[in-house]
Amino acid sequence: MLSVLRNRTYRHLFGAQVVALVGTGLATVALALLAYDLAGADAGAVLGTALAIKMVAYVAVAPVAGALAGRVPRRALMVATDLTRAGVALALPFVTQVWQVYLTVFLLQAASAAFTPTFQATIPQVLPAERDYTNALSMSRLAYDLESLFSPALAAVLLALVPYDWLFAGTTVGFLASAALVVSAVLPGAPRAERTGGAYRNAAFGSRLFRATPRLRALVALDLAVAAAGAIVFVNTVVVVRAHFHRPAGAVSLALGAYGAGSMLTALALPRVLARVSDRAVMLPAALALPAVLAATAAITAAAPGPAAWTALLAAWALIGAASSAVLTPGGRVIRRSATDADLPAAFAAQFSLSHSCWLLTYPLAGWLAAGAGLPVTALVLGAVAFAAALGATALWPRHDPDALPHVHTDLPAGHPHLAEARPAPAGAWSHDHRYVIDRDHHHWPQHA
Repeated sequence: MLSVLRNRTYRHLFGAQVVALVGTGLATVALALLAYDLAGADAGAVLGTALAIKMVAYVAVAPVAGALAGRVPRRALMVATDLTRAGVALALPFVTQVWQVYLTVFLLQAASAAFTPTFQATIPQVLPAERDYTNALSMSRLAYDLESLFSPALAAVLLALVPYDWLFAGTTVGFLASAALVVSAVLPGAPRAERTGGAYRNAAFGSRLFRATPRLRALVALDLAVAAAGAIVFVNTVVVVRAHFHRPAGAVSLALGAYGAGSMLTALALPRVLARVSDRAVMLPAALALPAVLAATAAITAAAPGPAAWTALLAAWALIGAASSAVLTPGGRVIRRSATDADLPAAFAAQFSLSHSCWLLTYPLAGWLAAGAGLPVTALVLGAVAFAAALGATALWPRHDPDALPHVHTDLPAGHPHLAEARPAPAGAWSHDHRYVIDRDHHHWPQHA
């Protein structure tokens, strides 16, 4: 897996991703402490609102950023977003009102919503070989999981030495380092999309691509299954650990660490697995495992909180992490198969927006249900959501899903460049087969596919 780091451009981009993630992790801890200073006992409500604003920024900004990425140099866009994030982080120590927290969170996350899909769309061009790209996806998954474990630990060490305001300085340094690494990378020239029209039409193309492509519709359903299972981990772990099991605060980190360990072990194994089996054969069974684990979680939280139940909870969290990683990590391969190189920024931006729409639904559902109906009911309801989403993905994703599809053109005139190797068909149509994606010449998926 580490062999992809021999590619200088990828090594610099991966380094940019890692230091930016560390900076984001430090900002998360510092924002929580800032919210407590400003709102006291109402800090939870402030952070909950900030989380909702984060998701709204992701959902709203990513498609626009995807359209912009096809019109401006990607390096310039990524550096601009890093500098924006650094500037916002530098201003955070001067925040004195709750509304200012909300504004800075929106600006910070809007910049992230522009950076991440652009970064994701660049990697397939830097690593065109399927094996290398798969390794890069696993590396990215590991980076996210390690950040969730490393950043809080780094923050704890720093807080023992300096006031929490200095964590924002660490965040700024992280984003500036990310910008420097992007500047130092020699990026391949990005192909320009062949679509015409204004910014709105280009921003909407990614969503149309997902609506028209069966495997991408399935990918959205799979994202919902992961969001349903992940929500109970990220929203309710502290309640499960402290209120149900009556464990100390350190046990919260242990439970989240179990989730991260499951995810990392799966990410490490996936390159070898995906060299032998298809993305569909990995992602669908993993999604179908999630509702089973959530059903077990309902039983665990309904039982007496003994040592055996605690061990079972840690195992359940590790299984959710493993299954989620098995669904999420190959997602980039699915998107890469389903779009032209020029349309990858729009495709990744649409996926970023749609996947976070799923989290925007499941985060509050997990919180409200746990507060009103209890943990077992929460696990069962989210399990039902995950089960319905996994079944939907199974139905949407054709079992036989080749890249090349035979199809007929009735909307292109004779002599069109795209019909150079096509065969005449009845009623003045033309027939051929090739790698099929939704683009300027293909507006709908073939009905017989």
